[in-house]
Amino acid sequence: MSEAVINIGIVGAGENTIKKHIPGFQALDQVRLLGVCNRSRESSKKAASQFGIEKIYNNWFELVNDPELDAVLIGTWPYLHSPITLEAIARDKHVLCEARMAMNVTEARHMFEASRLKPRLVCQIVPSPLTLRVDKTIQKLIAAGYLGDLLAMEIKDGNTFIDPETPLHWRQDRALSGHNIMTLGIWYEAIMRWVGEADQVMAMGHTFVKIRKEKHSELCRSVQVPDHLDVLARMSCGAQAHFCISQVTGLSGPARAVLYGSEATIRFQDNKLFGAKKGDAKLQELSISADDEENWRVEASFINAIRGLETVKLTTLADGVRYMRFTDAVVQSLARGRTVALDEI
Repeated sequence: MSEAVINIGIVGAGENTIKKHIPGFQALDQVRLLGVCNRSRESSKKAASQFGIEKIYNNWFELVNDPELDAVLIGTWPYLHSPITLEAIARDKHVLCEARMAMNVTEARHMFEASRLKPRLVCQIVPSPLTLRVDKTIQKLIAAGYLGDLLAMEIKDGNTFIDPETPLHWRQDRALSGHNIMTLGIWYEAIMRWVGEADQVMAMGHTFVKIRKEKHSELCRSVQVPDHLDVLARMSCGAQAHFCISQVTGLSGPARAVLYGSEATIRFQDNKLFGAKKGDAKLQELSISADDEENWRVEASFINAIRGLETVKLTTLADGVRYMRFTDAVVQSLARGRTVALDEI
């Protein structure tokens, strides 16, 4: 397919699709956004008109079964990721699926196994973008022994006060988000790039606002997803990690990840790296080589993989299964009130 036009259908032209994926694909040669399907026909018409897309469909199944399409971009919430992916693979379509990968690890494994049966198809999960700029630098620092032995990690995300009046968000709706909790999976995916996976987790969470109104409605819904979460994880590399993800910790400061070693500390914050060796008075900003900076190129990597010009690295379905396994372990720990080994999942 190196010379042929690649026709893409979009299921779910939401915020990230409009801001990132559509401009990314439209900037590429020999790539055409041929069709779109949103939750309503009216919304589909609006997206098609806005971006010059030729076709609209009554439902996602109709789009996936269009023989003119070569690939499907899934921009929906997680509740549709697995069924659309499985149908697209069955219809010999390449798949770029928005993160989080699925509702739970069972769905994620079904997606991965289906992709393995058709290895010529490219199946890619949109990667966590939080740390793309610094990933290679952190990997190199760890490999060079800058930290010494990695002992502990702290990941903190949440800088807002509790707001009971905000309408129900899809991340707070378990029917749409599944086992994904706030930004936990996004951070864990990034951490996996640096130090690998966790062996076991112990989680405690709380839902402070238990009832929220639906958006554009007076109907109230119960909230089953925590709005404050603490996770202790034993990492396979030997370090202990603490994740604190919250929507109730006002003025706690910017999101950050800190790696504590026997010889140094590395802090990631505001898309920058700071470091200090033992004996230094304070952290100093670390330089990041232009060659090591990874920029957003999801759409280009997907198309290049279809054309056989590169292989998918960010993010593979196998990696998606790994972060969904962690997410499921956290959910089980919350439910059981005990430590859960990832081998149990």
